[in-house]
Amino acid sequence: MAKKFNIDPDITKASTLPSSFYKDPDIFEAIKQKIFYRSWQWIGDSHKVGSKGTAYPFVLLRDFLEEPMLLTKDKGGEIHCLSNVCTHRGNLVISETGSYKKLICGYHGRRFSLNGNFEHMPEFKETKNFPGPCDNLHDFPIRQWGPLLFAGLSPEFDFQTVIEKMDQRVGFMSFNKLVHDPRRDKDYVINAHWALYCDNYLEGFHIPFVHDDLNAVLDYGDYETICFDHCNVQIGYAEGSEDVFDLPEGHIDHGKNIAAYYFWVFPNMMFNFYPWGLSVNLVQPLELHKTKVSFVTYVINPEKLDKGAGTGLDKVEMEDEAVVEGVHKGIRSHYYKAGRFSPTREQGVHHFHSLLATFMNRESF
Repeated sequence: MAKKFNIDPDITKASTLPSSFYKDPDIFEAIKQKIFYRSWQWIGDSHKVGSKGTAYPFVLLRDFLEEPMLLTKDKGGEIHCLSNVCTHRGNLVISETGSYKKLICGYHGRRFSLNGNFEHMPEFKETKNFPGPCDNLHDFPIRQWGPLLFAGLSPEFDFQTVIEKMDQRVGFMSFNKLVHDPRRDKDYVINAHWALYCDNYLEGFHIPFVHDDLNAVLDYGDYETICFDHCNVQIGYAEGSEDVFDLPEGHIDHGKNIAAYYFWVFPNMMFNFYPWGLSVNLVQPLELHKTKVSFVTYVINPEKLDKGAGTGLDKVEMEDEAVVEGVHKGIRSHYYKAGRFSPTREQGVHHFHSLLATFMNRESF
C-alpha cells in the first residue's frame, strides 16, 4: 500500500513531511506521476516560435520526465504544444528547430499539420477504422502570460488562476518589453533532493542567518508570505526607499517600499520580480540526491540592474546551496524524523508540504 502523508492544516499544530519523503527511492519515482504529470511547467518564451510556421522540439524535464514535446506556431499565429512522438511507431517527428509547412515523420512519412492533426500516411489505404483521434499528435494544455509559456501533461488545476494571482502584483510591469539576457543565465547542480531546495526558497526565516548582503537591503521584520491555491508570494520590503518598485496608483501595494516579489508556483517554479525585471528559477529533479536549478534572466529596466534585492544572485545561490546540501545530509540521520513549522515565518513551507501531501495521497493514473 502506498504511503499516506498528513500535514495538519493548522500550522501551529503541524509537523513537516517525514524524512522518508526525501530518502525513499519509491517515493521519488511516485512523484513523477502523482505530482509532475499533474501540474504545470514553464517551457520558455514565445520567441522560441517567433514566426508563423516555426516548430521547436524540446524535452520536458530532461533526465526526469523525459517527455518529447514540440512547440509550433501555425499559419494563423496560434501557438501549440504537441507531443513530438509519431503516432505510427513512436519515432520523434522532428529533431531540429526550423520553418515547416507540415510535420512529417522521417521514418515512414506520416504527415501532420502544425496544429498536430493527422493528414496523410502512405500505404494505409486498406487499414480499417483509420484515421482516428489517436492518430493526431497529442495536444497538451498551454497557457501564455506575456511572452512566458506554460504547459501541462495532465494538469489538475487551471494555470490561469495562477497567472491572475501573479498579475495582481506585477501585471503593471511592461511584459512586452521583457528581453532575455542569456549572459546572465546559469545552471547549478545541487547534491540534494529537489523539494529541499523549494523548502529553503519558501521562507525568509533563514535570511538573517545565511544571507548577509540580502539581509542588508531587506526589512526582515516586514517580510511577508501570502498563500493561494497553487502558488504563493513572498514580499520583500526594502530598508529604504531606493531600489524599489514604482507602483502605480490603485495597485494593491501602492505606497509600500517593495524591493522584490518572490512568486513560487507548485511544484518547482520560482518567478522573482525586481525593479529591473525577472529571474526565472526552474528546479529540475535529476536523481534522489541531485537537482538542477536553472536561472533565466529577463530585463525590463537595465539601468536598475545590480542594485537592491536583485543583485548578487550568484552569491545568494551559493549560500542557499550550502544550506540545502547540509540539510540533505542531515535528514539522513536515523534520529531525525520530522520538524515543526514556525507559524510566523514558514507559512510557505507549510503550504508546499500540504500540497505535496494532497497530490501524493491521490491514486496513480
